[in-house]
Amino acid sequence: MASTFSSDLKLELMATGENSGTWGTKTNSNLNLVQQSVAGFEEIAVASGDVTLVMSNASISNARNMTLKFTGTLAGNRIVNMPASIEKIFNVVDGTDHANNTLTFKVTGQTGFLLCEGNKYICHSNGTDIFKDHETATWRAITASETVQGGALILADTSGGAFTVTLPASPSAGDTVQIVDKGFNFNNANLTVGRNSKNIRNTSSDVVLSTAGTGINLVYTGDNTTGWLDF
Repeated sequence: MASTFSSDLKLELMATGENSGTWGTKTNSNLNLVQQSVAGFEEIAVASGDVTLVMSNASISNARNMTLKFTGTLAGNRIVNMPASIEKIFNVVDGTDHANNTLTFKVTGQTGFLLCEGNKYICHSNGTDIFKDHETATWRAITASETVQGGALILADTSGGAFTVTLPASPSAGDTVQIVDKGFNFNNANLTVGRNSKNIRNTSSDVVLSTAGTGINLVYTGDNTTGWLDF
């Protein structure tokens, strides 16, 4: 009977009496694959196009790594696809500059979730899609207009002039965005929070922050009329 391969990590499953003289080599190969799955780290460049990860039978593969860091300045909306029918836990680091674009991590043909620039995630594939289990947000300083994603922690510095932070276009219920006045200058150069077609505080208007040292903490309710509310 020939070898078969495990469904998730694609380890070689050797049949009794098979591979005489090569069990040591094949076992060591399997151990290296297990090591990659629990300790492997790889940077994946996603700037120029979508990426489909690979999980190959009995060989080192980028989809098998425990930790993936996505890198580059996005030239458009980008997707990282995971092969279907594989169950696995991941640590994911969004090390990209979104440049007002989006980055999605998902199983091919499914929905997955949007990543937020600079944030870190624990997530899993159940064989059908990728699901976000935990997000660690990172405060990030900006000095010019930008569209952000859910989970953004923004240190907005308007010392060089007023600008707009635009909220996510397609938020999910529970998404948060927090913004503070890094330059203590909102009174001289206002910070506008652009609603991006969703209501803020039950009103179809942007919010202008015009008091020095202030900020705003918003959570999306999932209700199109209520929209974003303070928390």
